Amino acid sequence: MYTKSTRIVNKSGLHARPASDFIQAATKFQSRIEIAKVGSDTFANAKSIIFLLGLGLSQGAEILLRAEGTDEEQAVNTLIQLIESGFGEV
Repeated sequence: MYTKSTRIVNKSGLHARPASDFIQAATKFQSRIEIAKVGSDTFANAKSIIFLLGLGLSQGAEILLRAEGTDEEQAVNTLIQLIESGFGEV
């Protein structure tokens, strides 16, 4: 299992459009990918827009991404890069 943390940088947080972009990127990987707010024990399926939006990730929220599978490092690193880019909104 590969885990990495980052912060949400875009002003409006992980709302519908960036969440959709995130899901599209996540579903390209075979690994099981999960996301959670730092300090929470609850990890959500990072390939489900319902679970992702349910986390209510706003600007500045520190998150953990973890993946398990054959492409786990590539999956986490790609998604972290996408988050840190601000989804083109920064």
